Amino acid sequence: MNRISPLAAIFLTVFVDLVGFGVIVPLLPFYAEHFQASPQTVTLLMAIYSFMQFFSAPLWGRLSDRRGRKPVLLASLFGIALSYLWLAFAGSLWALFAARGLAGIMAGNIAAAQAYIADVTPAEKRAQGMGLIGAAFGLGFILGPAIGGLLAGADPAHPKFLGPGLMAAGLSCAALLFAAATLKESLDPERRAKITMRPRPSRLAVLAAGFNDRELRLSIALLFLVTFVFAGMESTFALWSERAFGWGAAQNGYVFAYTGILAALVQGGLIRHLARRFGENLLVLQGAVALALGLLAIPFARSLLPLLVAMALLAYGAGVSNPSLASLISLKSPAEERGSTLGVSQSAASLARILGPALAGLAFALFGRSGPFLAGAAIMLGVLLLALRLPGTPRPVASE
Repeated sequence: MNRISPLAAIFLTVFVDLVGFGVIVPLLPFYAEHFQASPQTVTLLMAIYSFMQFFSAPLWGRLSDRRGRKPVLLASLFGIALSYLWLAFAGSLWALFAARGLAGIMAGNIAAAQAYIADVTPAEKRAQGMGLIGAAFGLGFILGPAIGGLLAGADPAHPKFLGPGLMAAGLSCAALLFAAATLKESLDPERRAKITMRPRPSRLAVLAAGFNDRELRLSIALLFLVTFVFAGMESTFALWSERAFGWGAAQNGYVFAYTGILAALVQGGLIRHLARRFGENLLVLQGAVALALGLLAIPFARSLLPLLVAMALLAYGAGVSNPSLASLISLKSPAEERGSTLGVSQSAASLARILGPALAGLAFALFGRSGPFLAGAAIMLGVLLLALRLPGTPRPVASE
């Protein structure tokens, strides 16, 4: 156990936890529809997690600056395990919303994990380190949705809810125990003492300081938009596939698993070569193009093969965009407020996960099943134009 490197330990901790998260994802739309929820209510269920995370992520990030990354990770994993137990035994729609809300409150592990990686990696390897978080997401969505789909069953009218919830809770408990046994604190006591003695800035002060820096401001805005679009796709894909192909939780789980495999390959290994060759700024541009093309292709998929091509584009786009933006944000963050700044960026991403599913559900209701994907593709073209404004990004035309 003591021979596990810090990066390997944080990767495995987040991976096991994200497998549990992935178990639930393909089940939630059908769980909500079991209680006669409308498509708009389904997307709100997806958003409540991020709504609560919007408020809690900066608090967890600030706490990790002063008390250490490991205690925050352990506390959040414990709370998430409890939320999955509640979800497993939810007997009504309000209980389902409450369980997901508790999970969102306790979701401080990603900002703390990113701060941990920033603590232990040099600047030139930051994108590679942040890619580990993305790889944990990708691998979690390889095993998690497949496990969740198998446990829930292939019948969209009669899915099974208890098994996936208990499995997710057990995996979070396993991640908690693993982190407690193997993870070493990345902030030494002397550094924590110095940070604790400093005046404690409010979340608004941290946010204001970040928005005074042009590159940090733009990076957070791009992270918001990329997350907004991807969350909208994620929350409406099962509704689209049910109407387009008659799929249930199992089939959606397999597609998400396929997407996770590709995303893990990009973020777990390919990102280090891509970042060294192109740099974070150009990777954000590549990601915007790939996401736009993937979203545009989904409504025109009439069989499995074109759909898999579209999902591959989405996997590559998210796989290069998210770690690159996280790297840019961490590099512009003051070392003594790194957790707070990353917490604010996660809060922006959480806000995107609130608004993205809600507006995607509205687009689904107003414009039909293709609405969310076509709107998302248009937004990604805007992201492409904004990404050209990142300092140091080569432009196809002369600047003003």
